[in-house]
Amino acid sequence: MNGRGAGPLRRLVVLRHAKSAWPVGVPDHERPLAARGRRDAPAAGRALAEADCLPDLALCSTAVRATQTWEAVAAQWGTPPPVRLDPRVYAADAAELLDVVHEVPDGVRTLLLVGHNPGLEELVLDLAGDALDDALDTVRTKFPTSAVAVLAWHGDTWSALTPGTALLTDLIVARGEKKS
Repeated sequence: MNGRGAGPLRRLVVLRHAKSAWPVGVPDHERPLAARGRRDAPAAGRALAEADCLPDLALCSTAVRATQTWEAVAAQWGTPPPVRLDPRVYAADAAELLDVVHEVPDGVRTLLLVGHNPGLEELVLDLAGDALDDALDTVRTKFPTSAVAVLAWHGDTWSALTPGTALLTDLIVARGEKKS
């Protein structure tokens, strides 16, 4: 399907956390953003604002690098939406992520999901029945840190979102400027 159907237009905005550091002795869940991640995450927030793709709700992994990404992204917006930190998003595969998305209240039209690969990349590839330009090929090649995929579809409820029913309308890889 190509995103057309019954019900209101909904958008699932999938954001992979920004580049993380690998400090010795720090458990994976506790790894913070690296310097590049601290530059790139705000750029992702600005890119979402410029694309008029601000969410009504954000679901975020509880991992430190994901929550730091969310905070830097949301700081770029005048009034950030509510955020729900969900431990199920950490280390989830595509099916588990879709289960989390299916629980989103029907009043939410644009949802931001902040998480990790490979689950996010798999989710985008599973849900996108079609894409604008070569966005699907790009995601198949790599869904890098700070990448944003926007999936649009029509449906009355989030639980109606199924594989192949969304249109991948945007793929943004945000990069911040290095300070000299």
